[in-house]
Amino acid sequence: MDTKITTFSDLGIPEDILKALQDKGYEYPTRVQEEAIPPMMQGRDIIAKAPTGTGKTFAFGIPMITHIDKNSDDLQGLVLAPTRELAIQICDELRSLLTHTQGIRVAVVYGGAKMDPQIRQLQKKPQIVVATPGRLMDHYRHRHLSLNKVHTVVLDEADRMLDMGFFKDVTGILDKIKNKKCMGLFSATISQEVMTVSWMYQRDEVEITVQPVAESRPDIDQFSLRVPALEKEAAVYWLLNTQGFERVIIFCNTKSACQSVSDNLHRAGIDADCIHGDIQQSKREKTMQCYRDGKLKVLVATDVASRGIDVDDVEVVINFDVPMENEYYIHRIGRTARAGKKGAAWSIIGNFTEQAKLDEIAKYSNFTVRAMVITEDGVLADAPVRKSTPQMGRRRR
Repeated sequence: MDTKITTFSDLGIPEDILKALQDKGYEYPTRVQEEAIPPMMQGRDIIAKAPTGTGKTFAFGIPMITHIDKNSDDLQGLVLAPTRELAIQICDELRSLLTHTQGIRVAVVYGGAKMDPQIRQLQKKPQIVVATPGRLMDHYRHRHLSLNKVHTVVLDEADRMLDMGFFKDVTGILDKIKNKKCMGLFSATISQEVMTVSWMYQRDEVEITVQPVAESRPDIDQFSLRVPALEKEAAVYWLLNTQGFERVIIFCNTKSACQSVSDNLHRAGIDADCIHGDIQQSKREKTMQCYRDGKLKVLVATDVASRGIDVDDVEVVINFDVPMENEYYIHRIGRTARAGKKGAAWSIIGNFTEQAKLDEIAKYSNFTVRAMVITEDGVLADAPVRKSTPQMGRRRR
């Protein structure tokens, strides 16, 4: 039996948004988009569990835009995100959907930045605001915006946002939205806090679950590279110079390692820069924009920024340090193989502890990680199979 492949055109999306999707090279929706867009466009509440990299921003962004009254200057759509990086990324993606649409404005507000530029954005009467919860409450308390006419609300990465301690802020915001007609909860996992918010604020919600298998699991070739502990930076440099990578993200566990790797690569003649918590927000945004625009080859980052990086053509992710948490590894490598493309991930292993942690991650996530070494001839080869040390038994007499 033939199975009809759904296109964005089949979902009843307005022509101006279809043109924007075509400009970006998108014709077919991901599963979460296919399942979430129609009911949200009908005004239904949604609770969606889907892995990172499956296109959740468009899944809620397209219905939100279609609900906006262009002839009104009222704030009508609100997206809450856990981090400034993710908020900025969502705003950029929503604006990309509006390239052929006139009269809809999107603003982004987040903590760790000056209020005045954000106030000027809000004074332009955006119909959609993307925000971190704490900063949204700051603007609300200072009467820089009104929530009276908001009818569509989305919580993106709801699990992480509520786990970060924003439960009180989020529920306080939702309590102030009296005319809510459509609410979307999008999350990688459905925690108890997410279920509580759903129970409190959603009605007759449509439940969507996208498993990280088959069509939704990113196509990522995963490798480890064993080197002496003091030669990890040299190994990264070797990979960058021999493998022909053009779009790279390197992740480090600490801010100091992030800065060191970035500085040393830059001194070695590689176009690299970094983002981490000690860098001024304006500089982080400038660096991130350069990377999105293709003007920067290598971005070095800590996990604080990993969920806010959403660039479709990242070729490879390099873990300079093996992350301490299994979920961090998944989020990191999920920066590649976006929009159905193939990607690669390399983890640099400098000691037994890192090897043991990577083995645990692979087992936990059901990943296959191919162990590699650099031979004396300077070529990549499969690492020798590690043999367990036999237990010494007591000899029978």
